[in-house]
Amino acid sequence: MNLEKFRGYISTHRCDIDYSAMYKPMEDVFIQIGKGDSNNDPVYRLPKCEKVLVESFLAVREGKQAWGKSNIDVKTGKPTLFEPETGREIITSEGAIPQIERFATKFVFNKLSVAWLKKALNVLVAKSEKKLGNKYAVICNTLLWDDVQQCIDLFLKDRHTDGDFLWSKGSNGYVAAGATYDTYTYGGNTIGFKLDASLDVEFPDRKYGLMIDLTPDTKTGKSALAQFTFKNGEFIQNKILGVGGENGLTGGPVSSPVAATKLTAFG
Repeated sequence: MNLEKFRGYISTHRCDIDYSAMYKPMEDVFIQIGKGDSNNDPVYRLPKCEKVLVESFLAVREGKQAWGKSNIDVKTGKPTLFEPETGREIITSEGAIPQIERFATKFVFNKLSVAWLKKALNVLVAKSEKKLGNKYAVICNTLLWDDVQQCIDLFLKDRHTDGDFLWSKGSNGYVAAGATYDTYTYGGNTIGFKLDASLDVEFPDRKYGLMIDLTPDTKTGKSALAQFTFKNGEFIQNKILGVGGENGLTGGPVSSPVAATKLTAFG
């Protein structure tokens, strides 16, 4: 069983954004100017602060859950990073890929072929409890996704297929050529291909993919890959109000003497 190297910790993710009390009342004006039209060249291209914050948080969380490296010492169970001023522990847990890599069989190829897909498929079948009826997922970056399309397209050209595979004729007489291939079945097992552009961040110039067995456990029915979080703890947003309040024009109690407000996304 592939488990993390440490237990009893849960990772947190956080992003902050702040804006001045002078900016907030004019934010909608900036956004309207930024939209522009054919007769009005846009001067600003500003999304709302909240949108920037949420998108940043989701990108951080996805990257961490995929690629995160643990800083917990295996022998002592203690983290190796500390907050300089307070000495508090900074804990980071592993993402899915470092856990998978410890047990995965790795293939390095220059040009993808059906033969490579079969080799990887056979390795997973050998590790699977069942030998038939399994469903595997290949999570691809953009370059590998394109390679998969070309690979299966060339493979089908050498086989006896009907027109549904390679072309279809519309009612207007035009011909739509080609196809998008998202599954491949061989020997009673199926591979589904899923494009995940977040992998491009790590491998922008190399083909990269993960082939994972997603067949549930036959005894317990549990998912092959799962995560957990605290109930209602996936996404929490907080505000530290400065002078001017949330909209920059509100009086009353504040939490900071600075004329700015900070938004925090945490989960």
